[in-house]
Amino acid sequence: MKMHKWLVSCVTTFLFLIGTLSVQAADTYTFDPSHSFIFWHVNHLGFSNQSGKWPFTGTVVLDEAKPQNSKVDVTVHTADVISGVPKLDEHLRGPQFLNSTQFPSATYTSQKVVLTGKHSAKVIGTLTFLGISKPLRINVTLNKMGINPLSEKNAVGFSATTELLRSDYGNTTLASALSDEVKINIEAEAVLNK
Repeated sequence: MKMHKWLVSCVTTFLFLIGTLSVQAADTYTFDPSHSFIFWHVNHLGFSNQSGKWPFTGTVVLDEAKPQNSKVDVTVHTADVISGVPKLDEHLRGPQFLNSTQFPSATYTSQKVVLTGKHSAKVIGTLTFLGISKPLRINVTLNKMGINPLSEKNAVGFSATTELLRSDYGNTTLASALSDEVKINIEAEAVLNK
């Protein structure tokens, strides 16, 4: 009987420790909007590639033990677009492009992470933009994890790339002048939630 109780106690303790480790393996980080931006690039009449950016907010759940179980949720406030030209920003917010009054935000939620290297992965999720939801794959590189020496907080940084078509989201404004294809670069820093 004593041996049985001892064995049950050991198994219970072991399962508790495994459960604790599993919970601790996944940490939630919040994106720092001061250091997290989505950069977009569109071709203008074949002469140049014009660019702009959005800050964004959201979280990334990072599972170091099983990175494929990691998740990301991002929100972009479309009116926060920055091109460097105030009049252009106003035009972009209008009904011909971002229609920020009717669609004040765009969101991206991951469904799957496929590892492609020690520090890289393909994140497959859904982008909802201009009221239309479409699958979008993002190629992500983990830059660094550790203590940020300025904030003295645990942080993680990523770089990412993807492409989308404006027409997939119902936008064909100035199709003869602006490329349908939009190239996107993402630079992001996130801070560990306590």
